[in-house]
Amino acid sequence: MADLKQFAEQLVNLTVKEVNDLATILKDEYGIEPAAAAVVVAAGGGEAASEEQTEFTVVLKEAGASKLAVVKAVKELTGLGLKEAKDIVDSAPANIKEGVTKAEAEGLKKSLEEAGAVVELK
Repeated sequence: MADLKQFAEQLVNLTVKEVNDLATILKDEYGIEPAAAAVVVAAGGGEAASEEQTEFTVVLKEAGASKLAVVKAVKELTGLGLKEAKDIVDSAPANIKEGVTKAEAEGLKKSLEEAGAVVELK
């Protein structure tokens, strides 16, 4: 099992050029279409990070001076109960929402910052 983990680690760390070379080898020697290479790149391989990001995670770095206002904002923006929202704020840094669009992430960030929070988009 350790060999498979090591192999997976090697695949994830391939550069874009190495992924393209691998796709060529798989196609020419084994008849496997290059679409499989896209899976490796999408899984985090190589320099694919240079592509424009489409999904964002809104991270509450700290509550700031207005903790109560931030708790209320988190409650309102996430639809959580008051206790759950307070727990998130207390455990900062914490993810508020994951896999959201850029527009939604920026809107959430703006609302939380207006409440006094320090927010980061990833």
